Amino acid sequence: MLVINRETDYAARIVLFLAQRPPGTRTTAQEVAQQCHVPRAIVRRVVTRLSSAGILASTRGVGGGISLARPPAEISLLDVVAAMEGPPILNLCVAEPQECPLMEQCTVHLAWVQASSQLMDFLRDTTFARLAEGAPRAL
Repeated sequence: MLVINRETDYAARIVLFLAQRPPGTRTTAQEVAQQCHVPRAIVRRVVTRLSSAGILASTRGVGGGISLARPPAEISLLDVVAAMEGPPILNLCVAEPQECPLMEQCTVHLAWVQASSQLMDFLRDTTFARLAEGAPRAL
């Protein structure tokens, strides 16, 4: 079974929550935790990773809080997945073909490459602006 980890799911929910707010709006980790149904300790961990990736901005002190670092139209689901887990890879042979002893005769490899490419394209085309509007994918 191919499954993203729970923190990646939380990260997508957090980015979506912030994308649905007016531009430049900052919110607290407490509010994010409550509204996104994510434990507060995990919110902090996810915010740290997404901030390091340039997806979120986190400011301490009075008037501080969590906000998007870029407009929602410039943040894709692929950005969030890659920040949390690295790029999605369906099979190790896609990322490291030299490691497979069957590479030269394996026709399944091409199917994995094509499927991985289609998944990456879909995630790249799925922006948080579109998700905030209720549309799952850019048309």
